Amino acid sequence: MPIESLDSVPNGWGEEEQSVRMLVEKGVLTEAQVASARAAQAGLPFVELIEYPVDRTAVSMVPAALCRRHEVIPIALAEDILTLAMVDPGNVFAVDDVRTATRMRVSVVVAEKSDLLAAIDRYHRADGELDELRSALEEENETAGTDVALAGPQEPSQDDAPIVRFVNLLISQAIQDRASDIHIEPAERELIVRYRIDGVMHEMQRAPRTITNGVISRLKIMSDIDIAERRKPQDGRMSVSHGGRKIDLRVATLPTVWGEKVVMRILDTSGAQRSLADLTMLDRNMSAYQSSFTKPYGMILVTGPTGSGKSTTLYTTLHAVAKPEINVITVEDPVEYRMPGINQVQVNVKAGLTFASALRSILRSDPDVVLIGEIRDQETAQIAIEAALTGHLVLSTLHTNDAPSAVTRLTEMDIEPFLVGSALDAVVAQRLARRLCDRCRVPYQPDPVELSAMRFVMDPTQQIPTLFHPGGCQYCSGTGYRGRVAIHEVMLVTEEIERHAVDRSSAAEIARTAREQGMLTLREDGWEKAKLGLTSVEEILRVVA
Repeated sequence: MPIESLDSVPNGWGEEEQSVRMLVEKGVLTEAQVASARAAQAGLPFVELIEYPVDRTAVSMVPAALCRRHEVIPIALAEDILTLAMVDPGNVFAVDDVRTATRMRVSVVVAEKSDLLAAIDRYHRADGELDELRSALEEENETAGTDVALAGPQEPSQDDAPIVRFVNLLISQAIQDRASDIHIEPAERELIVRYRIDGVMHEMQRAPRTITNGVISRLKIMSDIDIAERRKPQDGRMSVSHGGRKIDLRVATLPTVWGEKVVMRILDTSGAQRSLADLTMLDRNMSAYQSSFTKPYGMILVTGPTGSGKSTTLYTTLHAVAKPEINVITVEDPVEYRMPGINQVQVNVKAGLTFASALRSILRSDPDVVLIGEIRDQETAQIAIEAALTGHLVLSTLHTNDAPSAVTRLTEMDIEPFLVGSALDAVVAQRLARRLCDRCRVPYQPDPVELSAMRFVMDPTQQIPTLFHPGGCQYCSGTGYRGRVAIHEVMLVTEEIERHAVDRSSAAEIARTAREQGMLTLREDGWEKAKLGLTSVEEILRVVA
């Protein structure tokens, strides 16, 4: 529809926005249904941008800032008519601004809001600006004839604006790409930037080595880290604003032979607001887990390697149990997610506030539920066990390969075996596998011989299930995966397992008993989720031994 015919488009969406949003939040309507209804009422076409062949020439005609301000994106160009996808077809000001910016006639189509915002992020990426900044910085340093990386640490001034922009863009791009970690790695001749997306590292940028010192100093200042100290690891924290929301980043520096490496963990605060359904536990596992955390006392441990989603599982559990009538206190290093209504304590080793000392103080503060960020030593483990035995619900994490190993790990930390058996109520081991993209996954019939060779046990009485391979589309950036799904192993500490703990049985013996009692191993849980189409067999083999 050209701009001249837009007079008939309704402009009353502002009054309906709140009620429509409530219906979407309650699940009565989907965003796609709302967008389709708006298009029908306005007599305009509705498009799904994820499937639409967007013309990049058209996209480049409208600045990213204007697209984000009005929630619009041009998607096609034909002669002197620009096709513009919009969320609100009644926003004539947006159309006027686009027409002024491009000096072209505008034809309007309607798109789903989340679809359109994703398209803006996809086509107006910061990569181009990063490349330009990198080239400008390289030329600037060549002209100066000095190596900034070899100079002493100094605080970036206003003259270092390109460095500030470079750092801001790196962080902004990582958040847009759903990265969990940003790695800034000095090398012999360059500075390498890598993002961890869905658990896999991707190299994103290579910058001249000459800017290394400026970038590291800028990050240290943002994180309130001592920029003069370059010989030992340091930790800090920063907060940035992105897309109207506050994002926290946990920052760690590590001295290497070529300079200080910086790793930033992007803390998605939505993890603290997830529901139990978002954990994607199978019904059997969820039933067993719920029977544990709904008890008024006992210890629940979540185990797994770094980055396996342990904190997310604990905070989701905390969100489910926290009520105004109970006192919840956490002790963490650092506090990853800030939750309203609970008391969170930050460990400060320099001030003498360790996990053990903080835990002693917490137990004098009349808690009902205690969350311990991690059990690292015998003293913390002993106090946590005693707290679980004296009427407190204790949630914590431990680094073990599977659930049965948690029992033996505690006894190896010199905790009395009979105390371990009495206090421990459940152990959840977990891993994160990449989730298959719903839009491009490819179904196939697996070969039973091949599956048997990979140790996936199938019931011979049942039909061979349909599994899925990763495909590749714009929505998942061609990877075939988007997001992650947790693989769980939930072990309840029954009387038999308690006897194993007292007898100091091996982890293999405990695992055998737990499986006889119905526990699904990580591999078996992964196989069930592969059959549900949530992930692929290749991913299960990648994350589970």
